[in-house]
Amino acid sequence: MESKRVPASFYKTEAGNEPVRDWLKSLGADERRAIGNNIRTLEYGWPIGMPICKPLRRGLFEVRTNLQDRIARVIFCIHENNILLLHGFIKKTEKISDSDLSLALDRKQKLEQK
Repeated sequence: MESKRVPASFYKTEAGNEPVRDWLKSLGADERRAIGNNIRTLEYGWPIGMPICKPLRRGLFEVRTNLQDRIARVIFCIHENNILLLHGFIKKTEKISDSDLSLALDRKQKLEQK
């Protein structure tokens, strides 16, 4: 079996929470499976582009998953040769909101300060 080129892991807060894992648990099984499949594709195929992965800015990327009736995004960065899942959400507008981007960027900056 082919090994992962870049393994994915969940961002952990200082309190030990994993926001993306918690968000995924709040979704239905089919939605979790679809998002997980795209993350797995990313792990084995990095670097990959559209339609699964899109670069954002300042070292951030998004995993794009079209669900049954909505769109999910997981923002990640590459940190110490790992895909670090920083923030997950259901996209409600055409453009990713500044608050979603700044939350992911803030988490990325906290990692880099360690």
